[in-house]
Amino acid sequence: MEETTTYLEMTAPSDLRPSRTVPAVTVEPTESSSPLIVPVQVRIGEPYAWPSVFRTAQEWAERLADPLRRYWLIRYDSELAGALDVLRHPEGEVEITTFGLVPEYVGRGVGGYALTVAVGEAWNVEPLGADTVRRVWLHTSSLDHPNALGNYQRRGFRAYRRVTGPSARPPVTPPAH
Repeated sequence: MEETTTYLEMTAPSDLRPSRTVPAVTVEPTESSSPLIVPVQVRIGEPYAWPSVFRTAQEWAERLADPLRRYWLIRYDSELAGALDVLRHPEGEVEITTFGLVPEYVGRGVGGYALTVAVGEAWNVEPLGADTVRRVWLHTSSLDHPNALGNYQRRGFRAYRRVTGPSARPPVTPPAH
């Protein structure tokens, strides 16, 4: 199975193009010790065979112990709707390593606003090796939700690299959209 990975970036907070506000959506910081992080990331990734689905307990422990990571939970009203995590890199770069919604919130008009708030959080993390965050970046795959790339672009992310090749992901039956 072939996969195209698209790398996208913003180089200024003013690049963010907010979506319409969804008042019921909140993005709440959480500690890496939260028992919600692993199950929500697994639920988000299952339909797309994300690596989070296949991590061992030891791999999760190492990831959660990484002092350069920050975590948030996305809620719709009080219900857990998704997750965000970022990894701080040198020179003021911040990588969004997880952004997604659990299946029951996909297609309900939540993702654009959740991403708007998530990107704002990424711009506001404490930078590593710089006075301010200088770049926020992420990657998405042609095997992810078909609206993912468009959502990132509508929020102001610009593609800077595309790589196509054999996928390392196991085959999955895509969810109905």
